[in-house]
Amino acid sequence: MARKQNDVATEDHDPGPAPADAAAAAAQESENLRKLIAGRLEKMAELGQRTELYPYAYRRTHDSSQLRAHEQDLTAAGTPVRFAGRLMAKRGTGKTLFVPVQDESGRVQAYFKQDELGEERFRQVNKLMDIGDWIGVEGTLFRTRTGELTIHATDFTFLAKAIRPLPEKYHEMGLELKSRRRHLDLAMNQESRDRFRRRSAVIADIRAFFAAEGFLEVETPVLQPLYGGATARPFTTRHNALDTTLYLRIADELYLKRLIIGGLEKVYEIAKDFRNEGMDRTHNPEFTMLECYAAYWDYTDMMDLTERLLRRLALNFGDEGRLTYGGVELDFSLPFARVRFMDALAERTGGDLMAATDDEIAAELQRRSIPLKKGMGRDKMLDVLFSELVEPQLVQPTFVMDHPKELSPLAKGHRATPGLVERFELFVAGFELANSFSELNDPREQRARFADQRALAEAGDDEAQPVDEDFLQAMEAGMPPTGGLGVGIDRLIMLLTDSNNIRDVLLFPHMRPEAD
Repeated sequence: MARKQNDVATEDHDPGPAPADAAAAAAQESENLRKLIAGRLEKMAELGQRTELYPYAYRRTHDSSQLRAHEQDLTAAGTPVRFAGRLMAKRGTGKTLFVPVQDESGRVQAYFKQDELGEERFRQVNKLMDIGDWIGVEGTLFRTRTGELTIHATDFTFLAKAIRPLPEKYHEMGLELKSRRRHLDLAMNQESRDRFRRRSAVIADIRAFFAAEGFLEVETPVLQPLYGGATARPFTTRHNALDTTLYLRIADELYLKRLIIGGLEKVYEIAKDFRNEGMDRTHNPEFTMLECYAAYWDYTDMMDLTERLLRRLALNFGDEGRLTYGGVELDFSLPFARVRFMDALAERTGGDLMAATDDEIAAELQRRSIPLKKGMGRDKMLDVLFSELVEPQLVQPTFVMDHPKELSPLAKGHRATPGLVERFELFVAGFELANSFSELNDPREQRARFADQRALAEAGDDEAQPVDEDFLQAMEAGMPPTGGLGVGIDRLIMLLTDSNNIRDVLLFPHMRPEAD
């Protein structure tokens, strides 16, 4: 294949004719990789005779963003700079070489001349260093005729060898490869680095918001003797010293409520939760949740808090309170819509399912070809119907309020409508973003709700909550009126980065094991 005159390849090999089938193609790819690694190891051995391959440190004077910010002063004064990063390409002819070097915030070009470095040193960077290697460069700044910010190198330091080559076509890396080899994605893709920097900035802004609202950040156990606070299957482990079964938390709700009972009036936690469930574009078994609780509040107070939080984030990370997600503009600057759960369901089904029997609800699912699972009670059937028929229609920020009691075993009964609870879920772009209750604080009612959950478990519902006697005893010490809120951080980051899949916003999402 013809190569541009100014391109210098560090690894040159003939791939040969295209293999006839997938197995042969895979074998050829593996053999090509083996040869590339062998070639790099040979260079590494030669280079190691001349220099330290893995130095302990390198003292930079500037990163790439600082070089750009202070370019004028550094250039005018001819100030020497020291810069470091990953070698991303080579371009040159004969005795000159241009090398783009990338650090976390961008690229700066390095310019090497054999006449200035000497033949041996120039050969090291020209022939023995490969794309992907780490290098430190010392010199002075200038702009090339094409406007490229460049360091005229007077010296360089080898920092680390990339034995395995980087992907040649990073823009063609699919979601599977990006998620499984995040280090390659970050090395090759500025957009990914920016996305995860934004994630960090969003979480910092959330913390600032809750500090301003007077909430105390706390930490609760990840390993718990009994799981609760949500309807989900847990991950189970064993503590050898205590000789007991423990569970990775599915929610931190019940521990945060203990803090309210203890007299901490406003608490929140940004926590890792774990649920042994299926995986799709909005679900990962390990995920990050924000949960907050405030004494003397109810779900209407939490609704106002949620709207303030989302509007702040849309202002700080969007365009005047608007975000574009999947090509659709979402407006957080206006008051969020509010609809009742059963009203929205009735609009889609044409009937009042609140008054329907369990058999009639099951028939509605069957009529719509929605499968019935073993142990699925009335609550789960209504929830599945809502997920199938209503959720996809909730694009603009919408509070769905006042759910059936069976769906919410930890929520307080609705003060005006029997059979419902004071709960809301916030939906944006067709998926749930937040969940909130006027928290149940009567221990007698809580015990009865736990008993209902136990009955569901005995009927085959493997996501029903177990009876938590320790939590009930805590409630019996007296729990004030309380509002609670949970926000899915990963889904929130999806919105704020216009990402279609939760794996795009998790540095290391869970993946199916690779086949041998």
